[in-house]
Amino acid sequence: MNFLDLLRAMFALAFTLGIIGLAAWAARRYAPQLLAKLSAERGERRMQVVETLVLDPARRLVLVKIDDEERLLILGEGRELIEPRGPGAGK
Repeated sequence: MNFLDLLRAMFALAFTLGIIGLAAWAARRYAPQLLAKLSAERGERRMQVVETLVLDPARRLVLVKIDDEERLLILGEGRELIEPRGPGAGK
């Protein structure tokens, strides 16, 4: 490896790091406005995860609120069980 090859490798490394730095600067400068614009177009969300509880490595409980109704999901082992928790759930 002669001096010219070493100089070429150093230039390629500096160029690559410069491109990465430019991308990081652009993401920091423009990403917050872009993400705000994307989330504003979506509107208000109707579904949200209220709480999760891990039962064991294969199963978990997830409390989900959809509009004004809450549902309890049991996830794991390739199947899901859904228990309604809204008004009139005990009927």
